[in-house]
Amino acid sequence: MKYAITLQSLEPETVWNAFRFGCAARSKGHDVSVFLLGPAVEIDAIDGHKFDVKKILERFVSLGGEVLSCGTCLRIRHMDASESCPMSTMDTLVRLTEEADRTMVFG
Repeated sequence: MKYAITLQSLEPETVWNAFRFGCAARSKGHDVSVFLLGPAVEIDAIDGHKFDVKKILERFVSLGGEVLSCGTCLRIRHMDASESCPMSTMDTLVRLTEEADRTMVFG
């Protein structure tokens, strides 16, 4: 199964749960893409005090999950793409949702 997840939050627990779901799905052999939209492109700034976002994000990527981010959302924030937040486009988000068996939105 293919999952397309749109993440639109910087709230640590919400982000952590989105990637926990992604890891669980990858562990079962499903294809999972996470598209960071709006505030979620600032994922590198999340303080992992209670919810270790950096660790779960690294695990998701190591399991073969795909993370993409809205290039316009990055530019609005005067941010560059990063390893954990590579730049993409709305056309890519459309393609991901068209190809997905299931779509989910966190945030």
